[in-house]
Formats: sequence, C-alpha cells, structure tokens
Amino acid sequence: MRPVPRRRAERHLTLLEREEISRGVATGDSLRVIAGRLGRAVSTVSREVARNGGRDTYRAHRADRAAWQRARRPQPCKLATNERLRQAVEDMLAVRWSPQQISGWLRHTYPGDEAMHVSHETIYLTLFIQARGGLKRELTQHLRTRRANRRPKGTKPVSGRAASSTRS
Repeated sequence: MRPVPRRRAERHLTLLEREEISRGVATGDSLRVIAGRLGRAVSTVSREVARNGGRDTYRAHRADRAAWQRARRPQPCKLATNERLRQAVEDMLAVRWSPQQISGWLRHTYPGDEAMHVSHETIYLTLFIQARGGLKRELTQHLRTRRANRRPKGTKPVSGRAASSTRS
C-alpha cells in the first residue's frame, strides 16, 4: 500500500496568501490591513512575518518552503539530537530536580542559547515515551512521584461511564 501523499491542512496559510502578505509588506501596508484583505487574524499574519525574517526579509516562497519543512512528522526529539542538553537534563534528574526546575535552570543558565532550552513537558514526554529515544527509562526513578505514566497538562481524563453514555 502506498502512503497517503502529504498535503496542507485547510486552516494553514497557502502560497497565494503568503504572496499577498509579501506584497503587502513590500508596499508598507500595516499587518492589520494585510490580515483584513486575507480574512485572517492579525496575529496569524504577524507570527508568519516574524517567524520568516520580519518585514525586511520576508519572501513568500522561502516562507512556504520553511512551513512545509516545519510541518514534517515525526519531529526529532530535542533531547535525542542534542547531546549536551541531554547530559545536562540527565545530571539534574539524577540529583532529583523536577523537570520544571530543570527547564527554568536551563533558561537562566543559557539565556542566549535556544538549543539549550527545553520545556518540562518535553522532558516528561521523553522519559515516559521511550520511542522518542532521548532519556533512559531508569531516570523516572529520580522523579519525585515515581509514577510510571503521566498525562500532559491540559488533557482531561475520560471516565468510562461518561464515555459510554455518549455513545448511546
């Protein structure tokens, strides 16, 4: 069986919309005016321009290629690809620091080095989902709760009774 070819989600910016943003930026239009012409939120246009070089260097085709690359899945885990970061996290877990403390310490210790920043959620995911290949499973014993599983923040538990009653 052939894999399904990649395609963009409908909610993402298209190349034509990016070209309209590029033209608007080149003529000096405000982001609010550009967003109005596209029927998009100003924040969407603002983030698009900021993540692709700002007003001075924004180019539609380059931005479109970059978006296509960023959307590739699965993304490599930051802790699996950065040996220095992984070692720092392992060392702090070994002395029983929480993932939140480690994340804050890294941002404080390496303020200008984005490669050395990692969220606490990434640390938890890398510990509990071994397929990510970043941290060793044995490091979970250094966590304060010593739980075998963890639900990421923002997800709500689904109770068996509530889930079954919605099906009938």
